[in-house]
Amino acid sequence: MMSDTLRAVILGIVEGVTEFLPVSSTGHLLLAERFFDLGEGDFWKSFAVLIQLGAILAIVALYFVKLWRVAVGMFSNADDRRFVIGVLVAFLPAVVIGLIAGKYIKEVLFNPWVVCFSLIVGGAVLLWVDQLTLKPRLHDATRFPLLTYFWIGLAQCLAMIPGVSRSGASIIAAMFLGADKRAAAEFSFFLAIPTMVGAFAYDFYKNRGEMNADHLGIVAIGFVVSFVTAIIVVKTFLEYVTRHGFTLFAWWRVIVGTLGLVALALGH
Repeated sequence: MMSDTLRAVILGIVEGVTEFLPVSSTGHLLLAERFFDLGEGDFWKSFAVLIQLGAILAIVALYFVKLWRVAVGMFSNADDRRFVIGVLVAFLPAVVIGLIAGKYIKEVLFNPWVVCFSLIVGGAVLLWVDQLTLKPRLHDATRFPLLTYFWIGLAQCLAMIPGVSRSGASIIAAMFLGADKRAAAEFSFFLAIPTMVGAFAYDFYKNRGEMNADHLGIVAIGFVVSFVTAIIVVKTFLEYVTRHGFTLFAWWRVIVGTLGLVALALGH
């Protein structure tokens, strides 16, 4: 029987590694729960949401200087103010769709079959995007046009289907709208901050009565592990994707999705 501490460490690593890669952290966590018995039960479903804050704080730590400059400058600098508005504009579609269809999405789409098919389809899309000759004209994630921010936010909503990948959907949308790979990836990081903080706050408030001291300790372990892992992954990912594209992540998605479908077909 695996201890809760070891489960928290493993799931924290899975979250930290996959949150900002275009491979779907939610999909990987769902498959880990299904095939490796790492997270069955209501507490572990909440745990998977709560530890996302650790990964988000990794972004805040890595981009603290830039984010602080924007926070201070938005009252006096038009460009900084427009970026803050842009993030909120991009965040809005997820809020609206989440409020309208969130319960339906969790009840119907959160199953391993959907995850596996989504991983494979998303992998095929990434392979296709890597073959295109796009001509980027936007090189700073804080200087996109407002309409570009909105369309990226709309594309992010596709990630409400587990297995699609929030970062993957927003990165691809940004690239099609003229961003280079690095700027597209960086904006997906920035957009994750309000998106994941909102999910964290909602889930913590909803389940606050069920949290005891032991639960908070387990969440803290997963939180720290996801924070440290995410810092390492984000720094590595930006350099890698700028030079080599998305092929590695595309094939990872296809392999994991295919293995998952085989296991499901065999009754696992």
